[in-house]
Amino acid sequence: MTASPQFHLLWLTEHYYPGQGGMARSCDRIVQSLRALGVCIDVIHFTSRAQTWTFERKYQGRYLACPLDDDVPHTLQCLWNRLATDPARQTLTHVVAFGGFVPLLAAPTYAAWLNVPLVTLLRGNDFDVGLFTPGRRAILREALERAARVCVVSRDHVASIHALWPQAHAGWIPGGIDLATWHPLPSEQQRATVWRHHTVAPERRVLGLFGSLKKKKGGPFFLQALHDSGCSQRFHLLCIGMFEETTLHWLEEHRAEVPYTLYPFMERFALLQYYLACDLLVLPSFYDGFPNVLLEALALGRPVLASTAGGMGDVLHDGQHGFLFAPGDPHACRSAIQRAATAPDDTLRHMGEACQSLVRAELQAGLEAERYHAILLATHAQSAPVPRCPR
Repeated sequence: MTASPQFHLLWLTEHYYPGQGGMARSCDRIVQSLRALGVCIDVIHFTSRAQTWTFERKYQGRYLACPLDDDVPHTLQCLWNRLATDPARQTLTHVVAFGGFVPLLAAPTYAAWLNVPLVTLLRGNDFDVGLFTPGRRAILREALERAARVCVVSRDHVASIHALWPQAHAGWIPGGIDLATWHPLPSEQQRATVWRHHTVAPERRVLGLFGSLKKKKGGPFFLQALHDSGCSQRFHLLCIGMFEETTLHWLEEHRAEVPYTLYPFMERFALLQYYLACDLLVLPSFYDGFPNVLLEALALGRPVLASTAGGMGDVLHDGQHGFLFAPGDPHACRSAIQRAATAPDDTLRHMGEACQSLVRAELQAGLEAERYHAILLATHAQSAPVPRCPR
């Protein structure tokens, strides 16, 4: 039996712990899951939070905080000076660009100079924003065309990439969640029950809107659809995250019609009790990738009231995992809200069970890591040296 090759990745990202947000969580999850499979990963973290170059040794790799300011060319040239004199460069097998403007800009050049394959991972809205932002389309194009593999989190992005750049080797890998760490304690379930008892009228169902209610995420669109549905009296909104002033003004204006509870952004494990307090999670995005809040809600057995944008439309089925509608379609959104308002409790319970089954079967972090590991195997240069993780 042929031994599986060892891999040593140079991983470029703007989103990594201790950064907040879904991109940082996704990056950290994939890196740690691949390291658990024996992959050595040197993470280069471009961050404006760092004032100095900070180097740390980690299990199965290293971490370098790279200060990022307005002079991006200077930063990338200084980084290359470090890489060029690093003995570990001899054992690198791949360069990975984890989305974001700076990694997509740097990775094709570094991969060519290191003579190793480039793997481009487009996350969140990297493709949509890069495609239609002046000055970024050429950077996106090079990161796609020069990549040995391009991995995206929604099938529609695969089709869009192939339509524009047929030579790009793009494929779909959905997100994943670590079920070993993401599970509620009995005390969190109890706090959820107490919160509902003191906050929500008995006849109302709780709709959770977690993360951001800004325009591209469909926040104002959904609120207007809720108002127009004629069913707003059936719901209580639980909003946690960052919200634009116009959204806050709308909520306050309609408080008598749609009662709501508003909390600022909080750490994901603090959200557990609030997920459990919800009847449905709302994800009305006009365009999206594969939201972490979707994975977190599904794993806890919470059905969704969601658009079919991005990866959500790839894995969710209307009437099985929740109530779905086409992105930006007000008529379909109102219909989904009406169905969510009138569905029997047993229907929501069965949907929640189907959500948990979906996660266990297809969306675990271990499966996600294995899919990325298969990409490394498929792109591995046979003549590459056997890597040894730096000590």
